[in-house]
Amino acid sequence: MQNHKNRKLNRLKEYDYSQEGLYFITICANNRECFFGDIRNAKMELSEIGEIAQACWEEIPSHFPNVILDEYNIMPNHIHGIVIIENPVGNKNFCSLPYFCSLQIPWQTKWARSLSSIVRGFKIGVTKLCRENNFGQFSWQKSYYDHIIRNENSLNKIREYIINNPSKWEFDRNNSENLWM
Repeated sequence: MQNHKNRKLNRLKEYDYSQEGLYFITICANNRECFFGDIRNAKMELSEIGEIAQACWEEIPSHFPNVILDEYNIMPNHIHGIVIIENPVGNKNFCSLPYFCSLQIPWQTKWARSLSSIVRGFKIGVTKLCRENNFGQFSWQKSYYDHIIRNENSLNKIREYIINNPSKWEFDRNNSENLWM
């Protein structure tokens, strides 16, 4: 049995990841295996698994109506993206009447709209489609990296990083050829 006391916490303690905000996330394939494609001439060329990941990423707002996707990039073994969580207004799959909100329907709780729920749904979708398309060898690394974007300067730097990431793959710390660096 695993000792959870010594386990590193990946999320900011006592921060509500369902609240409105901008989040930079990185999700890695298991063992940093290059399932999603290759970088050629500083451009990402998606594999079939990469195309599945891209389709699932772009579907996130269909499953989470309070989410807007900003800049993202699928790299050979990881995905970078900016996820914007907005506070819902009106009836767009969320409660506006106190009586119905008190019923606590699972998909209407704040945790069902949290960043971890979004990432979990994305990972499940990609994994399911990979298995249905005979890519059973595909798997995700546990957890994900997140950074809470707090101002426009940070947002712009992160956008630039995401956009330029394929041209810097040679030096990327997620590039398995650079693990010695």
